[in-house]
Amino acid sequence: MNTTYTAPRRLIKTPEEIEKMRVAGKLAAEVLDMIKPHIKAGVSTLELDTICRNHIENVQQAIPACVGYGAAPGRPAFQHSICTSVNHVVCHGIPSENKILKNGDILNIDVTVIKDGYHGDTNMMYVVGGETSILANRLCSVAQEAMYRGMATVKDGSYLGDIGHAIQQYVESERFSVVREYCGHGIGNVFHDEPQVLHYGQKGTGMRLEAGMTFTIEPMVNAGVWQTKLLGDKWTVVTKDHKLSAQYEHTILVTQTGIEVLTARPEEDLSRFM
Repeated sequence: MNTTYTAPRRLIKTPEEIEKMRVAGKLAAEVLDMIKPHIKAGVSTLELDTICRNHIENVQQAIPACVGYGAAPGRPAFQHSICTSVNHVVCHGIPSENKILKNGDILNIDVTVIKDGYHGDTNMMYVVGGETSILANRLCSVAQEAMYRGMATVKDGSYLGDIGHAIQQYVESERFSVVREYCGHGIGNVFHDEPQVLHYGQKGTGMRLEAGMTFTIEPMVNAGVWQTKLLGDKWTVVTKDHKLSAQYEHTILVTQTGIEVLTARPEEDLSRFM
Protein backbone atom coordinates (compact mmCIF):
# COMPACT_ATOMS: atom_id res chain seq x y z
CA MET A 1 0.00 0.00 0.00
CA ASN A 2 1.33 3.44 -0.94
CA THR A 3 1.73 5.57 2.19
CA THR A 4 2.97 8.72 0.46
CA TYR A 5 1.21 11.55 -1.35
CA THR A 6 1.97 14.87 -3.00
CA ALA A 7 1.23 18.31 -1.59
CA PRO A 8 -1.69 20.39 -2.88
CA ARG A 9 -0.38 23.16 -5.15
CA ARG A 10 -1.81 25.87 -2.90
CA LEU A 11 0.73 24.93 -0.21
CA ILE A 12 3.64 26.01 -2.43
CA LYS A 13 4.32 29.67 -1.65
CA THR A 14 5.14 32.26 -4.29
CA PRO A 15 8.31 34.39 -3.92
CA GLU A 16 6.10 37.29 -2.78
CA GLU A 17 4.43 35.14 -0.14
CA ILE A 18 7.78 33.83 1.06
CA GLU A 19 9.05 37.37 1.54
CA LYS A 20 6.00 38.20 3.68
CA MET A 21 6.60 35.03 5.68
CA ARG A 22 10.18 36.13 6.31
CA VAL A 23 8.96 39.44 7.72
CA ALA A 24 6.31 37.83 9.95
CA GLY A 25 8.77 35.20 11.16
CA LYS A 26 11.39 37.78 12.05
CA LEU A 27 8.83 39.75 14.07
CA ALA A 28 7.71 36.66 15.98
CA ALA A 29 11.33 35.81 16.84
CA GLU A 30 11.87 39.39 17.97
CA VAL A 31 9.05 39.06 20.52
CA LEU A 32 10.76 36.07 22.17
CA ASP A 33 14.00 38.05 22.49
CA MET A 34 12.23 41.20 23.67
CA ILE A 35 10.39 39.47 26.52
CA LYS A 36 13.41 37.65 27.98
CA PRO A 37 14.56 40.35 30.47
CA HIS A 38 11.01 40.60 31.83
CA ILE A 39 10.88 36.92 32.81
CA LYS A 40 11.75 36.74 36.50
CA ALA A 41 10.40 35.56 39.83
CA GLY A 42 7.42 37.55 41.08
CA VAL A 43 6.14 38.47 37.62
CA SER A 44 2.74 37.16 36.51
CA THR A 45 2.21 35.52 33.15
CA LEU A 46 -0.47 38.15 32.46
CA GLU A 47 2.16 40.88 32.81
CA LEU A 48 4.26 39.11 30.19
CA ASP A 49 1.25 38.91 27.89
CA THR A 50 0.57 42.63 28.28
CA ILE A 51 4.16 43.50 27.38
CA CYS A 52 4.12 41.21 24.33
CA ARG A 53 0.79 42.51 23.08
CA ASN A 54 1.91 46.11 23.40
CA HIS A 55 5.11 45.33 21.49
CA ILE A 56 3.32 43.49 18.68
CA GLU A 57 0.56 46.05 18.23
CA ASN A 58 2.35 49.33 18.91
CA VAL A 59 6.01 48.71 18.07
CA GLN A 60 5.74 46.15 15.28
CA GLN A 61 2.42 47.50 13.98
CA ALA A 62 1.33 43.89 13.62
CA ILE A 63 -1.48 41.65 14.86
CA PRO A 64 -1.20 39.05 17.66
CA ALA A 65 -2.82 36.04 15.99
CA CYS A 66 -3.98 34.35 19.19
CA VAL A 67 -6.24 37.19 20.36
CA GLY A 68 -9.81 36.12 19.62
CA TYR A 69 -8.65 32.85 18.06
CA GLY A 70 -10.22 29.42 18.21
CA ALA A 71 -13.78 29.86 19.46
CA ALA A 72 -15.72 26.60 19.16
CA PRO A 73 -18.84 25.04 20.69
CA GLY A 74 -18.07 24.75 24.39
CA ARG A 75 -14.77 26.61 24.08
CA PRO A 76 -14.28 30.38 24.34
CA ALA A 77 -11.93 32.24 22.02
CA PHE A 78 -8.37 32.66 23.32
CA GLN A 79 -8.02 36.23 24.58
CA HIS A 80 -4.27 36.75 24.86
CA SER A 81 -1.30 37.50 22.61
CA ILE A 82 0.86 34.61 23.86
CA CYS A 83 0.50 31.18 25.41
CA THR A 84 2.39 30.81 28.70
CA SER A 85 2.97 27.18 29.67
CA VAL A 86 4.73 26.60 33.00
CA ASN A 87 6.32 23.36 34.24
CA HIS A 88 3.78 20.53 33.67
CA VAL A 89 1.68 22.58 31.23
CA VAL A 90 2.30 21.13 27.77
CA CYS A 91 0.82 23.91 25.64
CA HIS A 92 -1.82 26.66 25.35
CA GLY A 93 -1.38 27.93 28.90
CA ILE A 94 -3.55 31.01 29.48
CA PRO A 95 -1.79 34.10 30.89
CA SER A 96 -3.15 34.98 34.33
CA GLU A 97 -2.56 37.56 37.04
CA ASN A 98 -2.69 34.65 39.48
CA LYS A 99 0.14 32.70 37.87
CA ILE A 100 3.25 34.16 39.50
CA LEU A 101 6.59 32.88 38.27
CA LYS A 102 9.07 31.36 40.74
CA ASN A 103 12.80 30.77 40.45
CA GLY A 104 13.42 27.37 38.89
CA ASP A 105 10.19 27.32 36.88
CA ILE A 106 10.47 26.39 33.22
CA LEU A 107 8.27 28.55 31.01
CA ASN A 108 7.31 28.20 27.38
CA ILE A 109 6.16 31.30 25.51
CA ASP A 110 4.42 30.67 22.19
CA VAL A 111 3.72 33.64 19.93
CA THR A 112 2.25 34.09 16.47
CA VAL A 113 2.46 37.44 14.69
CA ILE A 114 0.44 38.45 11.62
CA LYS A 115 2.00 41.05 9.31
CA ASP A 116 0.49 41.94 5.93
CA GLY A 117 -1.77 38.90 6.20
CA TYR A 118 0.97 36.32 6.83
CA HIS A 119 1.85 34.44 10.02
CA GLY A 120 5.10 33.82 11.89
CA ASP A 121 4.81 31.22 14.68
CA THR A 122 7.51 30.29 17.18
CA ASN A 123 8.08 29.31 20.80
CA MET A 124 10.89 28.58 23.22
CA MET A 125 11.68 27.67 26.81
CA TYR A 126 12.93 30.03 29.52
CA VAL A 127 14.32 29.11 32.95
CA VAL A 128 13.08 31.58 35.56
CA GLY A 129 16.05 32.87 37.56
CA GLY A 130 18.49 31.07 35.26
CA GLU A 131 18.80 27.89 37.34
CA THR A 132 16.56 24.85 37.62
CA SER A 133 16.83 21.12 38.27
CA ILE A 134 19.11 18.85 36.26
CA LEU A 135 16.02 17.07 34.94
CA ALA A 136 14.32 20.28 33.81
CA ASN A 137 17.50 21.52 32.12
CA ARG A 138 17.95 18.23 30.29
CA LEU A 139 14.30 18.14 29.24
CA CYS A 140 14.54 21.62 27.72
CA SER A 141 17.77 20.72 25.91
CA VAL A 142 16.30 17.52 24.51
CA ALA A 143 13.16 19.33 23.30
CA GLN A 144 15.27 21.88 21.42
CA GLU A 145 17.57 19.25 19.92
CA ALA A 146 14.53 17.16 18.93
CA MET A 147 13.18 20.12 16.97
CA TYR A 148 16.56 20.59 15.28
CA ARG A 149 16.79 16.89 14.38
CA GLY A 150 13.35 17.04 12.80
CA MET A 151 14.33 20.17 10.89
CA ALA A 152 17.51 18.50 9.64
CA THR A 153 15.51 15.88 7.71
CA VAL A 154 13.65 18.46 5.62
CA LYS A 155 14.43 19.23 1.99
CA ASP A 156 12.71 19.09 -1.37
CA GLY A 157 11.76 15.43 -1.89
CA SER A 158 11.81 14.30 1.75
CA TYR A 159 8.68 13.15 3.57
CA LEU A 160 6.67 14.31 6.56
CA GLY A 161 7.26 10.96 8.24
CA ASP A 162 11.01 11.61 8.19
CA ILE A 163 10.49 14.52 10.59
CA GLY A 164 8.45 12.60 13.13
CA HIS A 165 10.73 9.56 12.97
CA ALA A 166 13.86 11.59 13.70
CA ILE A 167 12.19 13.38 16.61
CA GLN A 168 10.68 10.26 18.16
CA GLN A 169 13.86 8.20 17.86
CA TYR A 170 15.96 10.87 19.54
CA VAL A 171 13.52 11.75 22.33
CA GLU A 172 12.87 8.14 23.28
CA SER A 173 16.61 7.39 23.25
CA GLU A 174 16.88 10.09 25.93
CA ARG A 175 14.18 8.32 27.99
CA PHE A 176 11.58 11.03 27.46
CA SER A 177 8.30 10.86 25.52
CA VAL A 178 6.76 12.73 22.57
CA VAL A 179 3.23 14.12 22.88
CA ARG A 180 0.96 12.57 20.23
CA GLU A 181 -2.21 14.68 20.46
CA TYR A 182 -0.73 17.99 19.25
CA CYS A 183 1.48 18.65 16.26
CA GLY A 184 3.07 21.15 13.90
CA HIS A 185 1.15 22.58 10.97
CA GLY A 186 1.25 24.31 7.65
CA ILE A 187 1.22 28.09 7.92
CA GLY A 188 1.02 31.14 5.65
CA ASN A 189 -1.97 33.41 5.19
CA VAL A 190 -3.78 30.78 7.27
CA PHE A 191 -2.66 30.21 10.89
CA HIS A 192 -3.21 26.44 10.99
CA ASP A 193 -3.16 24.86 7.54
CA GLU A 194 -2.20 21.57 5.94
CA PRO A 195 -0.15 19.53 6.51
CA GLN A 196 -0.29 18.24 10.05
CA VAL A 197 3.33 17.74 11.11
CA LEU A 198 3.42 14.81 13.52
CA HIS A 199 6.38 14.50 15.86
CA TYR A 200 6.42 10.70 15.68
CA GLY A 201 6.16 8.27 12.79
CA GLN A 202 7.93 6.30 10.10
CA LYS A 203 10.53 7.43 7.58
CA GLY A 204 9.45 7.65 3.96
CA THR A 205 5.74 8.06 4.71
CA GLY A 206 3.22 10.87 4.42
CA MET A 207 3.26 13.98 2.28
CA ARG A 208 6.20 14.48 -0.05
CA LEU A 209 7.74 17.84 0.80
CA GLU A 210 8.44 20.41 -1.90
CA ALA A 211 10.45 23.61 -2.06
CA GLY A 212 8.22 26.56 -1.24
CA MET A 213 6.22 24.86 1.51
CA THR A 214 6.12 26.53 4.93
CA PHE A 215 5.19 24.81 8.17
CA THR A 216 6.05 24.57 11.85
CA ILE A 217 8.00 21.90 13.70
CA GLU A 218 7.18 22.07 17.42
CA PRO A 219 7.74 18.87 19.42
CA MET A 220 6.30 18.71 22.92
CA VAL A 221 8.52 16.49 25.07
CA ASN A 222 7.42 15.08 28.42
CA ALA A 223 9.55 13.86 31.31
CA GLY A 224 7.01 11.11 31.99
CA VAL A 225 4.26 9.59 29.86
CA TRP A 226 3.23 11.17 26.56
CA GLN A 227 -0.47 11.31 27.41
CA THR A 228 -2.02 14.68 28.21
CA LYS A 229 -5.15 16.13 29.79
CA LEU A 230 -7.25 19.14 28.74
CA LEU A 231 -8.30 21.34 31.67
CA GLY A 232 -11.77 22.76 32.22
CA ASP A 233 -10.90 26.09 30.57
CA LYS A 234 -10.80 24.07 27.30
CA TRP A 235 -7.38 25.49 26.39
CA THR A 236 -4.73 24.51 28.94
CA VAL A 237 -3.12 21.13 28.22
CA VAL A 238 -1.16 19.42 31.02
CA THR A 239 0.78 16.18 31.32
CA LYS A 240 -1.42 13.34 32.52
CA ASP A 241 1.09 12.35 35.21
CA HIS A 242 1.83 15.97 36.22
CA LYS A 243 5.50 15.65 35.24
CA LEU A 244 7.40 18.38 33.40
CA SER A 245 7.00 19.19 29.72
CA ALA A 246 9.08 21.30 27.32
CA GLN A 247 8.63 22.54 23.75
CA TYR A 248 10.45 24.47 21.03
CA GLU A 249 9.03 25.67 17.72
CA HIS A 250 10.20 27.21 14.47
CA THR A 251 8.44 28.14 11.25
CA ILE A 252 10.51 26.83 8.33
CA LEU A 253 10.60 27.14 4.55
CA VAL A 254 11.46 24.06 2.50
CA THR A 255 14.23 24.72 -0.05
CA GLN A 256 15.83 22.58 -2.75
CA THR A 257 18.70 21.62 -0.46
CA GLY A 258 17.24 21.93 3.03
CA ILE A 259 15.43 24.67 4.91
CA GLU A 260 15.37 28.35 5.73
CA VAL A 261 14.42 29.03 9.36
CA LEU A 262 11.95 31.90 9.13
CA THR A 263 11.78 32.46 12.91
CA ALA A 264 15.53 32.28 13.62
CA ARG A 265 16.72 34.29 16.61
CA PRO A 266 20.03 36.22 16.45
CA GLU A 267 21.71 34.26 19.27
CA GLU A 268 20.77 30.85 17.85
CA ASP A 269 23.41 28.62 16.27
CA LEU A 270 21.73 27.35 13.10
CA SER A 271 24.96 26.62 11.23
CA ARG A 272 23.93 23.00 10.64
CA PHE A 273 21.12 24.27 8.39
CA MET A 274 23.23 26.68 6.33
